[in-house]
Amino acid sequence: MIFRSPIQFCRTCGTAVVYRIPDDGDTRERAVCPQCHTIHYENPLNVVGTIPVMDDGRVLLCKRNIEPRRGMWTLPAGFMELGETTAQGAQRETDEEAGADIEMGALFTLISVPRVGQVHLFYRARLRAEKCYPGPETMEVQLFAEQDIPWEYLAFRTVKETLQHYYADRARGSFGMHCIDLS
Repeated sequence: MIFRSPIQFCRTCGTAVVYRIPDDGDTRERAVCPQCHTIHYENPLNVVGTIPVMDDGRVLLCKRNIEPRRGMWTLPAGFMELGETTAQGAQRETDEEAGADIEMGALFTLISVPRVGQVHLFYRARLRAEKCYPGPETMEVQLFAEQDIPWEYLAFRTVKETLQHYYADRARGSFGMHCIDLS
């Protein structure tokens, strides 16, 4: 079940839309304008972020200062903006939420979360310095060794899955790319 409100009015001309299968060969019901015939598509939102790690293996987590899950820990991440790549968005979100100086690494997890209409992409990142300057969406930032991760206080399942894969790869000595479906 997706929690977004359905489209009610055409973004082109303002007429009330109708939901039907378009006449263009599409197989899904869409919001279609009966006046100007514009078809409005509803697509997943991309959440982009990083796993910022010090050279000694400690991971940077942010304590959320916003809902949902205010007061819980998360990796720095947020919604991708138009006009940026997924990596640029992940770096921007890390700067906005943690004020962390990072060197971007490879894409690490791609997680489909269809029940909320989202795709989460986390990149590995190397922290260049311990000092961080959290933004208004973050109460505090903290570096955690693996044994100190507050697993029961992680805000999102995507963060938990990403960290579990990170530590498994780290223990193996080889990092891969993980595609995860959280249906």
